[in-house]
Amino acid sequence: MYKPQKKSLTVIEIKRKIEQFCVYQDRCHKEVEQKMRDYELIPEAREMILLSLMKDNFLNEERFAKSFARGKFRIKNWGKQRIIRELKFKEISAYNIKTALKEIDEQEYVAKIYKITEKRSSVISETNAYKKKRKLIDFLMRKGFENELIFKTVDAVLKETSKMNFEK
Repeated sequence: MYKPQKKSLTVIEIKRKIEQFCVYQDRCHKEVEQKMRDYELIPEAREMILLSLMKDNFLNEERFAKSFARGKFRIKNWGKQRIIRELKFKEISAYNIKTALKEIDEQEYVAKIYKITEKRSSVISETNAYKKKRKLIDFLMRKGFENELIFKTVDAVLKETSKMNFEK
């Protein structure tokens, strides 16, 4: 069976491609190393490219962690626990994770959990109060919010909605 041969690239061409990969969006070391493995580079070339990317500020783990935390919180509505778990999976240092979480404003965080709890509560058609509460809690846990904050928020939102229903 005929296998088309891969076009061989020079180390400089691969370096340029990886620089473009990093420019498109912030990347962590793990993603860049995987990309280099895809190019089947020898260890010396991988090390040279990695050092060059860090020196030229294409690769910055702290910047990646901060933008990751901001983006996942604001766009995907993830809680801190989920963000921490995903950053650990990407092998980000504990220091950089701690720094990244400082990007999330505490008041904005609490407002966000209330907003998504209210929105989700209005979508759940469950009539049994216990089951509805369970579904809300499970949803917020999957989003990665802290247990204490979840219980407090769910109780407050359900009290609000039951008051509104009672007044109707």
